[in-house]
Amino acid sequence: MCPVRTVEEHQAVVNALLPASPEETVPLAAAHGRVLARDVVARVPLPGFDNSAMDGYAARWAEVGGAGHSPVRLPVAEDIPAGRTDVVLLEPGTVHRIMTGAPLPPGADVVVPVESTDGGTDVVELRDCPPAGSHLRRAGEDIAAGTVALAAGAPLGASQLGLAAAVGATGLPVRRRPRVLVLSTGSELVAPGEELAPGQIYESNSTLLAAAVDEAGGLPRRLHFVPDDVDQFLATVRAELATADLLVTSGGVSAGAYEVVKDAFRTLGTVEFGKVAMQPGGPQGAGTVDGVPVITLPGNPVSAFVSFEVFVRPALRRALGHADPDRLRVPARLAGPLRSPAGRRQFLRGRYDGGVVSQVGGPGSHLVAHLARANCLVVVPEDVTGLPAGAEVDVVLIEGALR
Repeated sequence: MCPVRTVEEHQAVVNALLPASPEETVPLAAAHGRVLARDVVARVPLPGFDNSAMDGYAARWAEVGGAGHSPVRLPVAEDIPAGRTDVVLLEPGTVHRIMTGAPLPPGADVVVPVESTDGGTDVVELRDCPPAGSHLRRAGEDIAAGTVALAAGAPLGASQLGLAAAVGATGLPVRRRPRVLVLSTGSELVAPGEELAPGQIYESNSTLLAAAVDEAGGLPRRLHFVPDDVDQFLATVRAELATADLLVTSGGVSAGAYEVVKDAFRTLGTVEFGKVAMQPGGPQGAGTVDGVPVITLPGNPVSAFVSFEVFVRPALRRALGHADPDRLRVPARLAGPLRSPAGRRQFLRGRYDGGVVSQVGGPGSHLVAHLARANCLVVVPEDVTGLPAGAEVDVVLIEGALR
């Protein structure tokens, strides 16, 4: 048994187990929600050519701008819709009718909005001309060709994918999603929907953890939970590890008898078990089995969830290339008083709303219904044993906190 670790010490152990995921290139349609592995350089400028920002008339400002509020009448020599490619020179003494996004004809230095004209198609009356250079989009004013359009580490949302397409990318280099095996242990566990015998409970941790892995960006695969038998446990695990980047287990790591995960992995000598100065989630383990990283979490659902949030989720996101792998943290005022054990960092379930946080349920690690109603974790430092209502605390925002 190793000495009691701080939260930060165990985070460092877990982070060291998960290197950066290998790079792969995927089509734009498959890149949503991924993280860019390398910079993407613009193949073309944006805009790609000088174009009109308004429906109106392309003109020479020297011919139409000095008239003040007096109307100017000029012949309409060309019609330029968006998409026209054979744009011709704007001859002196004429204007071209032009649509938004259409290429600006050489010689034009202003677009007069259609609202400032009579809308003529053969001859147009220009009643009011804006300053020179108005309503024009210059080539490259958004981004120049050859410059970085998207930087490595950028999460790829809708706007990032739109930019990638606009600069000509057809695929993007991303980090491969880690393949994560999720295994819950315990002879008392049965699959949801089956009849429960006395002393049995429905297995829920693998569902919880697989969803958490998916939300963090990994590819989860649930292994059918196995009874508290060391040989069967090791056989099940080793048969599956060849296709995994990480194994996450829940249960079987406490100090009592029949702790199958601890008993099995101790025989290998490559997984270290101990305690972390936190509540819930004190018993933890980390190491490798057959060269594959293994993180062992406690079996109580709340402990498993909090442990995943504190240790596994940021490590997965760091492996995926996220520049900022941690959840958003914000200060909040307590709606009511709270108490916390000395010497352990407390992660209480809370409900955050408008800068105020209310505790949801008690500290018990079995309170799954209370966990489902929480949208944040209230972090209470190790040296704090109590706080009054109105005190400021640090909260970690989880699902739904900012909706």
